[in-house]
Amino acid sequence: MIFPRFDNINLINEIRNKYDPLANNVRPHVTLVFPFESSISTEELYNHLIERLKNVSSFHLNLQDIIKVDDTTGMYLFLSVKDGIDKIKDIHTKLYSGMLEEYKPAWLNEVNFMPHMTIGNFTNRSDLNKAYEDVCSIRDDFDTLVEKISVEIIDENEDSIIEIEIPLSKTI
Repeated sequence: MIFPRFDNINLINEIRNKYDPLANNVRPHVTLVFPFESSISTEELYNHLIERLKNVSSFHLNLQDIIKVDDTTGMYLFLSVKDGIDKIKDIHTKLYSGMLEEYKPAWLNEVNFMPHMTIGNFTNRSDLNKAYEDVCSIRDDFDTLVEKISVEIIDENEDSIIEIEIPLSKTI
C-alpha cells in the first residue's frame, strides 16, 4: 500500500468518516496488492519486496476527482489518481509477480487495474448516489511525494498494523 501524506488530508478523512466503514481501521491509502491470507513469512515477503522494488524510485502522486463506481466489484467512491498512475500500475505488476502471483484475485484478470483511493464503500445504490451528490463538487488536488511502500497486516478487528516499510530510491 501507499499511505500518502497530504497537507489537506483532513478533507479525505472527513469524507471517509462519513462513507467508508473502514475509516477508523486503516489510514487513507492506495492499494497495490489486495488483501490475502498466506503463510508467507515476514522475511520472505520483505525479500520479495526488496527484489521487486530495487529499481523503483520515489515519485510524485496527485489525486483529484471523485468518481462513483457501481459494478461487479461493488459500489464505491474513489478518489482518482491523476499523476503517478503509470508508476503505480508498474509497481502493482511487479509485486504480483513471483511468489505473490498466486495471490492475485481472479477478478483482477477481468478488469483493468485502476489506481485509486477508496473514500466510500456502499451496500446499496441509493446511499452511493446520495454520497456522490454530496461530494462530487469537491475539486481539491491532493499532492505528495511517494517515498515508501508499506505492507500491512489486518488483525481480527479489521485494524491495520504496518509490518514492513520499504523505502524507494531517491529521485535525482
